[in-house]
Amino acid sequence: MNLNGRTVVIGVSGGIAAYKTAYLVSRLHKAGAEVHVIMTKNACEFIAPLTFETLSGRECVTDTFARKGHYEVEHVELAKKADLIMIAPATANVLAKLACGIADDMLTTTVLAASCPKIVVPAMNTGMYENPVTQDNLEKLRGYGFEVVEPASGYLACGDIGAGKMPEPEVLYAYVEKAVARPKDMIGKRVLVSAGATREAMDPVRFITNHSSGKMGFAIAKEYMLRGADVTIVKAAVTAEPPMFCNIVEAVSASALFDEITSRAPEMDVVVMAAAVSDYTPAEYKEEKVKKKDGDLSIPLVRTRDILAYLGEHHREGQFLCGFSMETENLLENSRSKLERKHVDMIVANNLKDEGAGFGTDTNLVTLITANTDEAHTLMSKADVAKLIADRIQELQN
Repeated sequence: MNLNGRTVVIGVSGGIAAYKTAYLVSRLHKAGAEVHVIMTKNACEFIAPLTFETLSGRECVTDTFARKGHYEVEHVELAKKADLIMIAPATANVLAKLACGIADDMLTTTVLAASCPKIVVPAMNTGMYENPVTQDNLEKLRGYGFEVVEPASGYLACGDIGAGKMPEPEVLYAYVEKAVARPKDMIGKRVLVSAGATREAMDPVRFITNHSSGKMGFAIAKEYMLRGADVTIVKAAVTAEPPMFCNIVEAVSASALFDEITSRAPEMDVVVMAAAVSDYTPAEYKEEKVKKKDGDLSIPLVRTRDILAYLGEHHREGQFLCGFSMETENLLENSRSKLERKHVDMIVANNLKDEGAGFGTDTNLVTLITANTDEAHTLMSKADVAKLIADRIQELQN
């Protein structure tokens, strides 16, 4: 995800988890963000400012009275330009000061002066974290608009086992992405995305499926989540990792997928059917494993219910319905026929034989088909395809 043009201030307070923050700063810098690190005096005992300067490419700020030029006080300048402030790790002491509005160092003065979104990442001993005073301070911060990242549980530096462990850098990066990667132009909208490959069981051991990894559906769900939408993913079998901050519903078979999607679709503003749904399922499920015998085996199959067609028939006014069409020949003809037969607003079509457009890849080569247009696009990442789809749907809805 590209974070070019975003300014992120990372506050580091005095905890052993500060070493993880170095990985976060590196990740943000590589994504194109302008990263500024502010360290408390105690944080400097755990990790050297030079580490963050090397990883961010900018001076690490530790002095409350540092100045830019003659007039710009550093903490005010950073507060004005920041798109986001994240404090990781946030000790019990720093949380208490922020909750009470105490500004006695560079970090707390910058946070108090800033109007941008703020995220705190508590990291401390379990007893300190669970102490009612700390919990009260966290609740106060939530009331002031701070987002609180819940700590992980596990073995802590002090030797205790419990809550208080700082989440891994990739988790914190996801929180930053959610906050600043996209304008929040979908707040209040409800989006349903299906993803993955259905599995049609013939016995407790075997099933019929396809090669879908879920990557495309997850990329679309993430794009809408980043824009502020309330996203529900109805997920069949996948090999990709689902995005954070989405509602996940499990549905392995085509029948289960039908039930989960059709029960939720009427409340949705946008429905994107990216799952690869099996067209056929075994006519009979055997309770015991089908044993191997001499000769061939024939498995009678019956048609599954067509989810996209059902959604098209029950399409409510104002709702946008988007389907996918994976073809191996006659891409435009077959996909346009699908658009018309199933009464959908847009079909995202691709050809399995095109290099980079198959199952499990990180790229896709798509044509967006509506009632009046065919838009062929060049090969791009699935994240970029997801942005393209969301942009086009928003244009067509407005």
